[in-house]
Formats: sequence, C-alpha cells, structure tokens
Amino acid sequence: MANGTHSNGRGEGERNKPPADEAALSARLDRLKHRLSEVRNNRKNQTDQSGSGAASANASAMARGFRLSSELIAGVLVGAVIGWGIDRLFSTSPWGLIVFFLLGFTAGVINVMRAAGVANRDASDRS
Repeated sequence: MANGTHSNGRGEGERNKPPADEAALSARLDRLKHRLSEVRNNRKNQTDQSGSGAASANASAMARGFRLSSELIAGVLVGAVIGWGIDRLFSTSPWGLIVFFLLGFTAGVINVMRAAGVANRDASDRS
C-alpha cells in the first residue's frame, strides 16, 4: 500500500478508467431503461384506450352505493323520529313509532328504487 496500489491491485491511473465489464454493463443498463420506457408507454396507451374509466367507474359505483344506502337509512330514521314524536305528543306509545317506522321503511325502499332507476319518478308515464 505504500507504493500507491490498493488491495484490488489497481494503481491510481487505473482507478479512473472504467473496465470493459463496467462499460458493457452500463450499455446494457441503458438499453434496459430504453426498453422499459417503451413498455411502460405501450401499457399506458393500452390502459388509456381500453380502461379509461375503470378507476372512476369503481368510485362512481361506490358513491352510488352510499347514496342508495343513505336513502334507505334516511327514510327509516325520519319515519321513526316522526312516530316517536307522535307517541310523545299523543301518548300512544308504541303504536305511532311502529306505524311510522314501517311507513319510513316503505318510503326508503321506494326512494332507493327511484334512485336506482327501477321505478319511474312519475307514475303518469305509465298511463
């Protein structure tokens, strides 16, 4: 080590020059980067053409599911609150709660069917 060589046998002048193996390796690495970028661009183009709305369709389906479930829950809760209020006002416990709970459930199911597109919003279209 006193004469300027290290344990790998290279001197100061040889250390700055890359060996042929490293040059070949970097050339292969550059070719691989180029091929990978081409493959990524091709895949991106294919997904843009075929599945452009796949992520948005999943988000849209989830949003629709939340809307439908909230329609049903809101109908039931509003019916139950109205029934509870009538029971408190007229002392008819538990009949007001039972009747309006069922009416709220029915209204919630009808709202879900309308929102899902199963039932028409206007019954006059049928006649």
